[in-house]
Amino acid sequence: MSLFLLTFFILYAGMHVYAFLKAKAALAFGLGAGISLAAFMMLMLAAPFIVRLSEKSGLELLARVMAYTGYLWLGFLFLFSSYALAADIYRLLINLVGLLTRRGLSQLTLSAGLAFFLPLGLSLLTAVYGYFDALNIRTERVVVKSSKIPEGIGTLRIVQISDVHLGLIVREERLKKILHQVKAAHPDILVSTGDLVDGQVCNLNHLSGLLQEITPPYGKYAVTGNHEFYAGMDNAKCFTENAGFTFLRGETLSVAGISISGVDDPSGKILGQAQNISEKELLSAAPREKFTLLLKHRPLVDKSSLGLFDLQLSGHVHKGQIFPFSILTWLYYPLQSGFAALQNNSNLYVSRGAGTWGPPVRFLSPPEVAIIDLVRKD
Repeated sequence: MSLFLLTFFILYAGMHVYAFLKAKAALAFGLGAGISLAAFMMLMLAAPFIVRLSEKSGLELLARVMAYTGYLWLGFLFLFSSYALAADIYRLLINLVGLLTRRGLSQLTLSAGLAFFLPLGLSLLTAVYGYFDALNIRTERVVVKSSKIPEGIGTLRIVQISDVHLGLIVREERLKKILHQVKAAHPDILVSTGDLVDGQVCNLNHLSGLLQEITPPYGKYAVTGNHEFYAGMDNAKCFTENAGFTFLRGETLSVAGISISGVDDPSGKILGQAQNISEKELLSAAPREKFTLLLKHRPLVDKSSLGLFDLQLSGHVHKGQIFPFSILTWLYYPLQSGFAALQNNSNLYVSRGAGTWGPPVRFLSPPEVAIIDLVRKD
């Protein structure tokens, strides 16, 4: 966790310096304006830490104000840095071509002003679009056919929510939109594949009542994500169970003629709070004649488990949440969203998630509720 925070702080500070220099080159502002802008940037740089300290101290209003301000700024600054970097790369290429061809290409280059204001305008437009798009919950439908589905059931509908991140920003409005899609799907089983909560959850108990309204005939099941451990397992477990979910932490249950297994997120091991059972050991104990559903927060496939599960449901990546960050997440998680057939008749489905982490913005990564129909194949 400390290494992640250090890396985040260095990169975030670098984006502030880059944006300050771009603004200085374009606007040529004086000392007073420069100090004011630097002070604002330092406040925004410290905002994530102010949010957590305020939250832990019970100063919820301050925490929410700083969360909205700081995380919206984070999303905007990331977009601005991405667009500005693309503009600088373009300018560099034009200059290199001009040097190599010994031709003046000044008419094709961008001035310092245009290289600032063009990314600025695009970032504002993208951030506004992404803010409202993050509220527009989609449904994704997947059909998985298997001879292991009990004949008496025929079709078993599983609805998956993931990465809701209930906390200071994702509250009643967003949760109601998510649950509207869940209710409309009429699930037989509802599963949460981690990060249902985000941060401290002591003031979120009223939201558990909304989740309690969903009562599928075969129950609701959840696994830990990294944010359950960050929030504190006692609080996260209490909230999740109050919401009507059965927590699966290294456990397998027989439900509606299938097996549902759940494993802890790896962050639990770092914090010394994970269950001491390997994924392969857990799945090996499940009866092979039954369809095995594996709930696992991160979309990483344990090769030793291939063939021991029929379908793995995961989330975590948000498909990058804000493009072009998805390019970076793709380097570590080749399947960021959607369905993939794996070896030995195993399958993987990765949700883009229904909420947001950090900036309440999504760009080219719309939020989703997944509807998975398990259909008997004779």
